[in-house]
Amino acid sequence: MFTRTESFKDFLRFYPVTSVIVGLQIAIWLISILFGSLGNYIYQIGIGFNYLILQGEYWRLLTSIFLHAGTGHILFNAFSTVLFAPALEQMLGKGKFLFSYLFAGVAANVLTLVAIPDMPNPYVGASGAIYGLFGLYLFMVLFEKKLIDPGSARLITIIIIIGLVMTFINPGINITGHLFGFIAGIALGPIVLRNVKPFSPYRNKRKPRPEGEIGFDPNRWNKKRYRYSKYIKPVITIIFVVLVLLGILSSLI
Repeated sequence: MFTRTESFKDFLRFYPVTSVIVGLQIAIWLISILFGSLGNYIYQIGIGFNYLILQGEYWRLLTSIFLHAGTGHILFNAFSTVLFAPALEQMLGKGKFLFSYLFAGVAANVLTLVAIPDMPNPYVGASGAIYGLFGLYLFMVLFEKKLIDPGSARLITIIIIIGLVMTFINPGINITGHLFGFIAGIALGPIVLRNVKPFSPYRNKRKPRPEGEIGFDPNRWNKKRYRYSKYIKPVITIIFVVLVLLGILSSLI
C-alpha cells in the first residue's frame, strides 16, 4: 500500500493529483531559492499569518499549504505525500482525494485561527493536510479494517505515533495545525471512505498495447523491480526515520 514501485512516468499517470500537489510545492520552493525577489514576494502574499487573515486576507488559509520553510521542511513533506497520498488518491478518486487534502489543510489553518487568533508567528507547510491523510488512515485502522491490510495498518499506526510525538517535542512545529489537521482527517473518514475499494496496484490500468504486440513478457519476474522488492519497505522506513531525525536535529541546532 505504501510501497512505491511505479516508474516516474507511471506515477505521474496513476496519481496525477498527488503529482501536481508535490510538483507545485517543489516548484514554489525552487523559485524561492533561484529567484529571491520573486520568491520573497510569493511568500509575503501567501504565508499564513493570523493577524493578516483577520484583516480579510483569507486566501492565506489555502496558499500557506503550498509554501515551505527550508530544505528539510519541503523534503519531509514531499516525501510523506509521495509515500502516503497515492493509495488514498486511488481509493477515493481524484476529486474526493483533492477535496480531502485541501479540506484538512484549510481546516487545520481555520481552527488554528479560531483557537489562537493572536498567534504572533506566521506559518507555512502542508503538514495539516498530511496529518489529515493520517487521520483518514487511522479511521480505516479503527473502523474500516477491510480497507487496509494488517501490515500497512501497523506501519501507519507507528508513523502516526512518531508524528504526534514529534509534534510536541519539536519547538518549530505548529502543534495546533498538526492536531486539527489530524482531527479533520478522522472527521472526513465516514464521509469520503463510504463505498470505496481497498487499494490495489492491479487497479492501475496500463496503456493499451498496439495491435499485434506481445502482451506477455515471459521474463518479467526476473526484472530488478521484482527481485529487489523485498528491500523496498525497509528502505522506505529507514528514509522516513532519517528524515524525522533530521527534522529534530535541525530544530536543536
